[in-house]
Amino acid sequence: MQDADFPGAWRPDQGLSAPLFEQLRRHIADLVADGTLRAGRRLPPVRALATELGLAPHTIARAYRELEEANVVATNGRAGTVVAPRDAREKDLTSAAAAFAAAAAGRGCTLEEAVRLLEQAYERL
Repeated sequence: MQDADFPGAWRPDQGLSAPLFEQLRRHIADLVADGTLRAGRRLPPVRALATELGLAPHTIARAYRELEEANVVATNGRAGTVVAPRDAREKDLTSAAAAFAAAAAGRGCTLEEAVRLLEQAYERL
């Protein structure tokens, strides 16, 4: 699979209630999740992407920072921001899933109830 021409035709929607940085964060996270942007792929520099999308640089920087905190991307100083290897994200998600499972089980939730709660949380995103 070829990496996509990022950001391509995608542009944030000023009319949505979601903040612009969140729209960008979700878009990049979705592209990484579906394999469109593969591990090691370099993302555009903050200023270049801000210019291309017509956004303020701090909007791009915030999206990148939140993606880095979630281990979706890694910032390597002057070397730029790249898509992180999947194992870093899975490690964090495995820990979060274990904490959720322990909390749900400790409150008497069945697996089916816990899955339903997780599905509802996804729908609210």
